Amino acid sequence: MAPPRAYQCEAVTLKKFPLGEADLLVTLYTRERGKVRALARGARRSNSKLMGHFEPLTQVKLSLAQGRDLDHVVQAQVVSGFALLKGDLGAIAKGLYVAELVDGFGSESNPNQPLYRLVIEALHAIEAAPESDLPLRFFELHLLQVSGLMPELYRCVECRQTLTPGRHRFSPNLGGALCLDCNPTDARLRPLSLRTLKVLRLLHRTPIAELPALSMDAALARELKALLSTTIQYWLDKEIRSNSFLEHVHHVAGTEV
Repeated sequence: MAPPRAYQCEAVTLKKFPLGEADLLVTLYTRERGKVRALARGARRSNSKLMGHFEPLTQVKLSLAQGRDLDHVVQAQVVSGFALLKGDLGAIAKGLYVAELVDGFGSESNPNQPLYRLVIEALHAIEAAPESDLPLRFFELHLLQVSGLMPELYRCVECRQTLTPGRHRFSPNLGGALCLDCNPTDARLRPLSLRTLKVLRLLHRTPIAELPALSMDAALARELKALLSTTIQYWLDKEIRSNSFLEHVHHVAGTEV
């Protein structure tokens, strides 16, 4: 049976492009249908009911009509504009990084409701604590999890022995932590300190709203970021453009990314 031509969904706007004199081409991540590209006709006109509804990082309820090449926005209602997030440059940079990763990992017409929930929770957490990088690290780790790419944090990926306290190594391409006794020839290795492993496990088992206010020194923050960003980069297999903006904002502010 053919799907109905009109449908409703809830979505977060990932990006927008002007089209023609007054239209917008928007990329949405929807709860019901995964990634959707849609045309919002007249959305750039000042008297349009759609004006302002499709700024990136805006959560909306939508009515759309299926088209041959693009779906068309019929109605839109803002659920959350994340106004506090958009009032902080560092938080905006983090939000755009989240949006780019969702655009990269999300599939068109392939719903992933855990990913949708993760995006909304991450944006709320960034908005609530714009100075903290833990919500971003939480998002990166759980993005891998909801995409079926969760790295192994409890056993060696090679010999499957339980990891004992101490220093280990991490391989993005083999899927997680390695004990010091295993040396597979094809592993791309990164150091994995006990402190970083503990933080990763904490992020894995703690809901984002319950994350403690950890005080991490610069070395721990760098190792955690490098390990997760390297893993994300490996699976995404393309440059993350928003990462440059994020690093620039943090550099200007004099803080760790």
